[in-house]
Amino acid sequence: HTAAIAVDAAAVPLGLAVLRALPPRAEDPLRGAVRQAAWRLGATGLSGALLGFADAGAHALDDRLRLGGRLAAVPLAVPVGLGIAYVGDRLRTGEHAESTDGVDAAPPLSSAGVAVGIVGCLAGAAYGEQALTDLLARRLAAVLPGPPDLWRLAGHAGFLVGLGLGASAVWHRAMRRIESMTSADAPVIEPGEDQRWVPPTVSGGPGSLVSWAGMGRDGRLHALASVRPRPVADLPPGVPDMSIATVMGTPALADPVQVYVGLDNASTGRARADLALAELERTGALDRSLLVLVSPTGTGYVNYVATAALQYLALGDVATVTLQYSRRPSPLSLGMVRQAREQNRLLWLRILRRLRDRPGPRPRVALFGESLGAHTSQDVFLHWGTLGLDAMGIDRALWIGTPYGSKWMRQVTRGDRLDVERDAVAVVNDHAQLVSLTQERGSGPRFVLLSHDNDGVTKFGPDLLWYPPDWLGPSRPGPQAGVVGSPRGIPPAMRWRPVTTFFQSLVDMKNAQTAGPFGASQHDYRADLPRFLSDVYGLPATEEQLRRIEDILEVREAVREKLFAVVPGAVA
Repeated sequence: HTAAIAVDAAAVPLGLAVLRALPPRAEDPLRGAVRQAAWRLGATGLSGALLGFADAGAHALDDRLRLGGRLAAVPLAVPVGLGIAYVGDRLRTGEHAESTDGVDAAPPLSSAGVAVGIVGCLAGAAYGEQALTDLLARRLAAVLPGPPDLWRLAGHAGFLVGLGLGASAVWHRAMRRIESMTSADAPVIEPGEDQRWVPPTVSGGPGSLVSWAGMGRDGRLHALASVRPRPVADLPPGVPDMSIATVMGTPALADPVQVYVGLDNASTGRARADLALAELERTGALDRSLLVLVSPTGTGYVNYVATAALQYLALGDVATVTLQYSRRPSPLSLGMVRQAREQNRLLWLRILRRLRDRPGPRPRVALFGESLGAHTSQDVFLHWGTLGLDAMGIDRALWIGTPYGSKWMRQVTRGDRLDVERDAVAVVNDHAQLVSLTQERGSGPRFVLLSHDNDGVTKFGPDLLWYPPDWLGPSRPGPQAGVVGSPRGIPPAMRWRPVTTFFQSLVDMKNAQTAGPFGASQHDYRADLPRFLSDVYGLPATEEQLRRIEDILEVREAVREKLFAVVPGAVA
């Protein structure tokens, strides 16, 4: 016992020494793996030493009481382990009261039941595979040369190969099905009705160089959701007049332009950029005072509320241009970030060159991206800081729900880079924070990342496996009551735990994207957009106009969901 306790006790300072010698780094998974090994070495050594002391004490007490080994035979590993876990957890969280922001924690019995169910299913599957492999090994060994152990090994290998082939077949079939859904035509209108309901200044409409059929599901819905500059006489039953003139109380300055090129409109990224430039010329987009370069989410979705709010605020004097890069939902499109980045860079640089050669007034150029669209938009300026946006003539940018995987975001918000103008960029949770920051700095940031504190998409990343994130560090924002919009702050009792936090954040990311009522919380930024677009893009509006825009945007979303509910996957 003494030697074993000594070895276990020696592992504790050794593990602590390694942790101290190798401070954590987010971009170094090898260092993270070494730190994890050192931490587990120290934790295992401490647990082993305490268990050794407990076992030695039990034997000594058994001898003193002359119980004949009955006390010494009691297994101590479970109670000692539970005691260590409880004390460690209390030490980590005891200095802070747990804050749940009014959300009840999951019932322990329910959580335990789910855990037992999952473990039971996995154990049952493993037992079944083992039993089937043993049976086949004995049968094959009886009729073919070779011992049962050889056939058992071959059986396990065959099972793994079959599992891999089956998973691959299911994956590719699921991807084909998903892509066919995002390419399906929208049955909300009759064939040919796109020429009636889509204006000439919107891709897919009369005279458009972009075919309606090739725009994909989200491109077509984007076109149908454009705002009319003037009242429309022949509206569907129950649909109110939501034109710019009616909502803003003043005539529109121009017809808004929406250029959208889908994956099926051209076969290559270069061809899609050529088509977008031709469509920009056709629609007169470069004559508008504001040109917004939009990078969509994985399926090609562009936030309807953002586009409509822009068109209201600019009184129609605005153009947007979008290139689709994937047909799959964003979590399944992560492998296409590079393709999207290169496609965006090509189009945006060609637009910049055309604007520089253009005589007379030029439009202000801004960026917009949501979720993976924010990531693919920011990736164009990777390693260029905020200087890259200035060099390309980008006046303003608003990104909402930026995924944690955006390296550009981390580059401009961490450390001290020479190519980053600190006062030009900001990450905020809500509009009140943006107003407060503007007052503090004396001017508003030009490049704004709107990321809700309770949005799992902005928190989840692979480095959670080995690195304690900033949002769980000492400088984390604390919960604040009475905040209008998205809840603010991170509960102080939340702690980073290797592996555990990774999977918890994975679940949070999935739950954050669950569809809900019109609002501003988790991964839903719709209610935030009018005031952010007004301030960030420099599109002033009166308080009364902003309230009317907010009210009508909620009505538009209700009407859109009612009209397009028959489109598979369109309302999600």
